Amino acid sequence: MVILRRLQNFFRKLEHLCLPALQAKLNLILATNCDLLVAKMLDNPKYVDPKRLETYGFSVYSQNDEDGIIQEIFNRIGISSKIFVEFGVGHGLENNTAYLLMQGWKGLWIEGSSKFVKQIKRIYKKPLENKQLILEHSFITKDNINELIGTHFNGEIDLLSVDIDGNDYYVWKNITCINPRVVIAEYNAKFPPPCRFSIPYNENHIWDGSDLMGMSLQTATDLAESLGYQLVGTNLNGVNAFFVRKDLVNNLFAESSAAILYNAYRPYIGFPKGHVAKYFLG
Repeated sequence: MVILRRLQNFFRKLEHLCLPALQAKLNLILATNCDLLVAKMLDNPKYVDPKRLETYGFSVYSQNDEDGIIQEIFNRIGISSKIFVEFGVGHGLENNTAYLLMQGWKGLWIEGSSKFVKQIKRIYKKPLENKQLILEHSFITKDNINELIGTHFNGEIDLLSVDIDGNDYYVWKNITCINPRVVIAEYNAKFPPPCRFSIPYNENHIWDGSDLMGMSLQTATDLAESLGYQLVGTNLNGVNAFFVRKDLVNNLFAESSAAILYNAYRPYIGFPKGHVAKYFLG
């Protein structure tokens, strides 16, 4: 009975709170819990090496801590063209290059969803009009990717981000029109190193939320090696892997080993972004 009365009193108090105020309080609680959890995890001795990237992570527009890791990578290797290519960008307010766009970079987004393309055109009207941002509405395959990118960019660019929840391995392998200095690729953390896994190629694949998606970190690392890239890190909640072209590594990063740099999938870590993203000021 005591517990029931406490619950009743709690919900009565909630009735007097407007929804925005309640949401703000919940966001504060979640952010605080996330900070405590991340701090505790980073106390693990394996993250002590200053050449590792996990401690530099933060989120502005990225889904997780990718914004901070991207910033640290370019702090180490320098910036060249300020050009990016990203596909699988969603509605544009939660991806790996929106924060770069905000800082004056330019680039190409490729998105297959009509709904998301419509949102991007509304949110990013100004950078689209002044050609800082190019948007291609297309479903990506290994056969059309070079035409989609090559129409706009060729040769060296600073960043390529690959995240289509499916044929990532085959699409990345077939990109020849550009020479990125840094590549970010989503990996399927269910399969830790040395497990090699990639879904069978199916150009009509749409992720159904199961483990039939993408490629394992070992497979991504093997592919990167064959293309002239070195694994330099993964983000703390086990979603994205970061690769730097070998001629730029110069002993600036931790030991390149999928087993050492692997992070397991940790969906319970949600990196706070401050106020909810609603529009892009560019």
